[in-house]
Amino acid sequence: MSLIVELSVFPMDKGASVSAYVARAVSVIRESGLPHQLTPMGTCIEGEWSEVMAVVRRCFEVLAADSDRVYLTIKADWRRGRTGGLAAKTESVERALDAGFVSHKGEA
Repeated sequence: MSLIVELSVFPMDKGASVSAYVARAVSVIRESGLPHQLTPMGTCIEGEWSEVMAVVRRCFEVLAADSDRVYLTIKADWRRGRTGGLAAKTESVERALDAGFVSHKGEA
């Protein structure tokens, strides 16, 4: 797996609370079987380019079916030959924190 995407998608014409609609998109992601991580501001999905983009498209389609306006942002990180990047990226930062490589003065 070489692509990690952070996806945020929600309808803009359904009022202030859109959690039920976001849940629809997250259900699509879960059903895909791809590794993913739900966060407060979006969901990260990991897989091959075509698999991940098909899930992104399906999330959009599910919301567009009964919405007049859908907001969608995507951030993507592609890396040749990477596997398990979803967990590895955060574990790498945690190791740096645990090892004390962080300075509050901007010095690493």
